[in-house]
Amino acid sequence: MEAQETAELIEQSGHGDSKKNRSALTISILAMVLAIASLGGSNAMKEATQENILAANAYAFYQAKNIRQTSYKLAATDLELQLAREPNMNATAKAMFEKKIEDYKKTAERYESEPENKEGKKELMVRAKEHEAARDHAMRQDPWFDYAEGMLQIAIVLLSVSIVASMPALYWAGTVLGSLGFVSTLNGYLLLF
Repeated sequence: MEAQETAELIEQSGHGDSKKNRSALTISILAMVLAIASLGGSNAMKEATQENILAANAYAFYQAKNIRQTSYKLAATDLELQLAREPNMNATAKAMFEKKIEDYKKTAERYESEPENKEGKKELMVRAKEHEAARDHAMRQDPWFDYAEGMLQIAIVLLSVSIVASMPALYWAGTVLGSLGFVSTLNGYLLLF
């Protein structure tokens, strides 16, 4: 129910009937809570999607580092095998091979952890896990907002019908359902349970 529709209901309910005014006021409050729940649900899904993308990017970067690290390890091993096959290699060539082997091994080792730029495999894995945790938190929030929206919409309908039909049972059913919707909204933000 839109805010304008709520205002029209309040206007139509008249000013003399306190039960109708109470219903209209309850509808207004529940409409506000519905807007808050809708906003929370939308934000939770956006955050879940964004964090999922960031986690996937971190894992892809990790995998790329792993592939490069493996390539350097293989290149170093290949050069070591070439050195072993040619024991009579001249000193200059042997020194060049040994220097290249050392460079490859250092680079492969550096890919394991790069705390200065936080782009080593170790740091990337931590980053990916942090993004996953944020995504999972948002995913735990989202259903509560969905439940809240459903309960609040039904509560608003019940309260609206209670005004038209003058049925106190519908008012109380709408109020109880609206209260549950409020608690679900609160839990969506705080994850108390």
